[in-house]
Amino acid sequence: MLLDVPDKCGGPQNSADVFLLLVIKSSPENYERREVLRKTWAKERQHRGVWIRRLFISGTSATGFEKHRLNKLLKMENIENNDILQWDFHDSFFNLTLKQILFLEWMERWCPHARFLLNGDDDIFANTFNMVEYLQGQKGNDGSKHLFTGHLIQNVGPIRHPSSKYYIPVQVQESKRYPPYCGGGGFLLSSFTAKTIYNMSHYIDLLPIDDVYMGMCLEKAGLQPTSHLGAVLLSLYR
Repeated sequence: MLLDVPDKCGGPQNSADVFLLLVIKSSPENYERREVLRKTWAKERQHRGVWIRRLFISGTSATGFEKHRLNKLLKMENIENNDILQWDFHDSFFNLTLKQILFLEWMERWCPHARFLLNGDDDIFANTFNMVEYLQGQKGNDGSKHLFTGHLIQNVGPIRHPSSKYYIPVQVQESKRYPPYCGGGGFLLSSFTAKTIYNMSHYIDLLPIDDVYMGMCLEKAGLQPTSHLGAVLLSLYR
């Protein structure tokens, strides 16, 4: 680990004070995107009496001097904002699953009692106020029960065309089907479900498609993702 913020949730014992933890996947070079999010929907604040906190999770980019330069800039950015987790692996599309699991490992140690999480990309817009109201309306679920909802994708399987961004060869995934999963651009989950996914990840080989991998972990645990009409995945930058 290169950058850490172990006090983000107030320490493990106080982490239940975090109602919604925004966990945003970002590459080192995406400084402008992070700044926009800090000043808009991902701003840390209280809403309806509960706390919203923010984390960006990142690997490393480039090589040699450029990698060193970006890492130094990210370190300075983290000193100012205290909101970046960074690990020493190449930040690429096919390493998103690794990024997810490393974050869940961090959460288990430093923020185990945060109630709910938004897991998303740095090129989306999200209404965190609506999320808090939706989550507070989950009767009997304070984060201790299963919740995993977003843009539901089902009845699909691996793409076998080498030219596709999502290409998965048979050697990596033999099955012709994927379990139901939610698009990785943004989904909500409970602390209970996050811990369950992390526990299941010890028994399932990492698949390069991170959102599918989440679905695989849910399926192994006997849990289902659900669809929410508020989750429409349209990127701001693509």
